[in-house]
Amino acid sequence: MITREEIIKQTNEALKKEFEFKDEQLVPTAQLKDDLCLDSLDAVDMVVVLEQKFGVTLRQGYDLRTIVTLNDLYDFIEKLAKTHHQ
Repeated sequence: MITREEIIKQTNEALKKEFEFKDEQLVPTAQLKDDLCLDSLDAVDMVVVLEQKFGVTLRQGYDLRTIVTLNDLYDFIEKLAKTHHQ
């Protein structure tokens, strides 16, 4: 079972690689749209990258628009990972 720390680390690594973010930008309270300037096309890219990284489908009936901050994203992936590995 993947730990929350691993989720945070792997998510941040994937986001740094895909969007060239710096470590200091990737704080849990960072807002994806306002702080990280991710638009809707970037969000699609982010979903694809994270699906590949974690081997889950992020579009499983969830409303991705409820994900505002990185912490929301970590929570979302953690919940999916738990249901995926049960």
